[in-house]
Amino acid sequence: MFRSAVAVCAVLLPILAAGAPVAKRKPVPPQENILPFAASEKTLDNGLRVIAVPTGFPNIVAVYITVQTGSRNEVEPGKSGFAHFFEHMMFRGTPSYPPEAYQAIMTKAGATSNANTSDDRTIYYTTFAKDDLPKVLEVEADRFQHLTYSPEAFKTEARAILGEYNKNSANPIAKLDEAQRDAAYTTHTYKHTTMGFIKDIEDMPNQYDYSKVFFRRWYRPEKAAIIVAGDIDPANVLALVEKYWSGWKRGDYVANIPPEPPAKGPVYAHVAWPSPTLPWVTVAFHGPSFLQMKEQAALDTAFAIAFGETSDIYKKLVEDEQKVDQLFADTGQNVDPSLVTVYARVKNINDAVYVRDEILKTFGAMRSKPLDAQRVNETKSNARYSFLRRLDNTNAIANVLANFALYERSYQTANRYYRALADVTPADIEAAAQKYFSDANLVVATLSKDPMPAAIEKAALPPVSANAAGAAPHVISQKTVLPNVMVKMLFTAGSANDPQGKEGLAALAASMISEAGSKSMRTDEISKALYPIAGSFSNQVDKEITTFTGVVHRDNWHRFLEVVLPQLLSPGLRQEDFQRLKDLQLNHLKQDLRGNNDEELGKEELQNVLFAGTPYGHTAAGTIAGIEAIALDDVRDFIAGHYTRANLVVGLSGDYPQALADELNRQLADLPAGQGAPKRRADLPAINAHQPSGLEVEIIQKETRATAISMGRPIPITRQDPDFAALNVARSWLGEHRASSSHLYQRIREARGLNYGDYAYIESFNHPGFQFFPSPNIGRRSQLFEIWIRPVVPVNAQMAMRIALYEVQKLIDNGMSQEDFENTRDFLMKNVYLMTANQNQRLGYALDSWWFGMPEFTESMRSRYAKLTRDDVNRAIKKYFSAKDLAVVIVTKDAQALRDQLAADQFSEIKYDAPKPQLAQEDKIIGAYKLNIAPEKIRIVPVDNVFGQ
Repeated sequence: MFRSAVAVCAVLLPILAAGAPVAKRKPVPPQENILPFAASEKTLDNGLRVIAVPTGFPNIVAVYITVQTGSRNEVEPGKSGFAHFFEHMMFRGTPSYPPEAYQAIMTKAGATSNANTSDDRTIYYTTFAKDDLPKVLEVEADRFQHLTYSPEAFKTEARAILGEYNKNSANPIAKLDEAQRDAAYTTHTYKHTTMGFIKDIEDMPNQYDYSKVFFRRWYRPEKAAIIVAGDIDPANVLALVEKYWSGWKRGDYVANIPPEPPAKGPVYAHVAWPSPTLPWVTVAFHGPSFLQMKEQAALDTAFAIAFGETSDIYKKLVEDEQKVDQLFADTGQNVDPSLVTVYARVKNINDAVYVRDEILKTFGAMRSKPLDAQRVNETKSNARYSFLRRLDNTNAIANVLANFALYERSYQTANRYYRALADVTPADIEAAAQKYFSDANLVVATLSKDPMPAAIEKAALPPVSANAAGAAPHVISQKTVLPNVMVKMLFTAGSANDPQGKEGLAALAASMISEAGSKSMRTDEISKALYPIAGSFSNQVDKEITTFTGVVHRDNWHRFLEVVLPQLLSPGLRQEDFQRLKDLQLNHLKQDLRGNNDEELGKEELQNVLFAGTPYGHTAAGTIAGIEAIALDDVRDFIAGHYTRANLVVGLSGDYPQALADELNRQLADLPAGQGAPKRRADLPAINAHQPSGLEVEIIQKETRATAISMGRPIPITRQDPDFAALNVARSWLGEHRASSSHLYQRIREARGLNYGDYAYIESFNHPGFQFFPSPNIGRRSQLFEIWIRPVVPVNAQMAMRIALYEVQKLIDNGMSQEDFENTRDFLMKNVYLMTANQNQRLGYALDSWWFGMPEFTESMRSRYAKLTRDDVNRAIKKYFSAKDLAVVIVTKDAQALRDQLAADQFSEIKYDAPKPQLAQEDKIIGAYKLNIAPEKIRIVPVDNVFGQ
């Protein structure tokens, strides 16, 4: 669960770019291609490229539109951030399809729709039920050709982008990357990140006229590709695109992107972080363009070997010496030459220079002698199998193709890259290392609260040297044609089983299973054994459930079980691994939650407040005092007492042979027997959570730029209950996660531009900032109704609360309209297919359905939605929702000022960058909406006290 974020270079999904001519090549025999699909490609007369890919998965279609425009294209001074800005503006509508009409179509299609921007491209994507393909292509064509927005809408969105920047401001990596780029580049537009310079973001409301220029230059058919993948007929797709997109006019603008002159390093940059955090050290070099494909593939392979989990330096710094708790790498892969970087989070600032020099030694060694040929071949094998593992659902396939196709706007780019990767030799790696790893190309960047040792500023590479028997567990099977086999071992034990005073034991025990080796193999040996077959073994710990998930290609299942199962059946339990993982878990609480993510901090603390005094009263990671009190013997006892056959249910998915299932059953029989049968939802007593009376507010005092707000109340409804479907319809209409069609999103973000998003939940949603759908295997016997207001500027905190509570109260008082009810129900009936579209979600939800004691999730929910009435939903809203009796957790800098403001309960003013007369009357009503918070129900908690005990 708390595995360190090791990125074994970006071999799997290069971010490709535009602008290079396509050379003629000899046809490639099909057996040399890594992509297994029969794609159809066509370039329209206006230059638009169309790629149609039948994936073999039923019911779902994904449309990805790549525009060869990113922050690289922002060539004028003072105009950074506009590529990302248009990712937002493209949802502002057209005369034919204003935003509400566009959203209504997407809702009817049960669609998930969004966009993202990088240095070299912007991608828009929509995944939906196949029957809606013609309409989706029509409305997408309309917005790319006829985007329209007013100065007022422009200024509103500009403030939302500032909100996104503020959201990211709590993340040290974001600021570190800004400083690194600013120091590394003198001329090229890679000098700024995709978000842009803060001064340019703050000035965006004044750039309406320039925004029109930017759109005319870059949103042109010859700079775009449409990938349509899924349950499709390619001929029909090509005809539809021709029908709706052929009228898009070709452009003629050519940007003068200034090339970066040869580097004259080494250079150094430092970020002085305002609040406590572990120090970061990065070592980077100016590297190649992805278009230099042979060199890029060589460096991708080199980074995987030198800095991945199987590397010598990872074993030394992370596992043995334990001076670093995170080590990962990024190999750039941009259209123009870019940085290749190694990141290290250092536990003690006094070790920063040592860690930097160890990284430099590793780079230096690659210049001095060829890497081992066997390790090179194993790395290439891992890259190939890892890539194939990604292709397990239509959306993932379209996403991969959209990124690869950007470079040449061709389906064949991925095939070409993997042929280059297959040809990489140790000599190629040595040659690339000698070319790029030099003092002139060196960039070192650091971040810390306390001053770094003075020696950190002077860096140089080292010189180049001269050359048993038991009952079988219950098994849930999902036999499919997928060659990737997934094994989930679900144990009905989680953080609710943590002993008092040792909160966090369940999470630490799970980490000691999946991340600390077995008696016969150390963790580095396991990583090396799994690497050539791209096998993985991970854990997830929640309140009631711990899940271990293994994935491997069916060709390699026997070796996989040989390596992985001993970690569960005979774990290593070495003291050095225990200390390493214990430190990582503590740092997850202190750094990742408390220090670096205001949103997750507030959401986790809200759970702790509501469930205080119950088995759910601490995060799954535990408490700082609890983790510190855990000894290795405690872990040993927890594993022996809870990882038993009596607590185990197994899920199997993919085209697995029967021999795998037999061998799995045979070996798992060696687990301790335990007592009884696995405990399901119906077998467990209720959780008696705290029911707020009025608004009860906890303000977390933290040095931070923005204000994050979470509020909620316990509800007794879980997935198997009759009212769940009705309540979920209300939840979706009020605040579907990361969906701009939802009501709170429209009223707070879209209409007023106060923040980045606003959502509602009736089930715990982990990692909400990074995924569209909740993770499976978060089964709980008590849940909460929750409103998540993403960070706002502090002056608007009270008003943002008032808007959300006002809208919730309106929903309670008036209920949903018949139209809203039908649209939301119909959206959920289709969207549920997307929730279970990939292998992990399908198998995970099947296990969850077993735990809740309900039928198969997808069809069960569709059946329940089909029988709902508007009256059912409105009864559930009145019964379970509240805008008056809620716990509220707020993370902000000036806690005392906010406490005084909330207690005074005076009128909330709100000022806009552009006049909004249509909101004036409503803002007066909402500004005067009484929160009625008793002063004694507002408490301030220093951030260092959160998660303490």
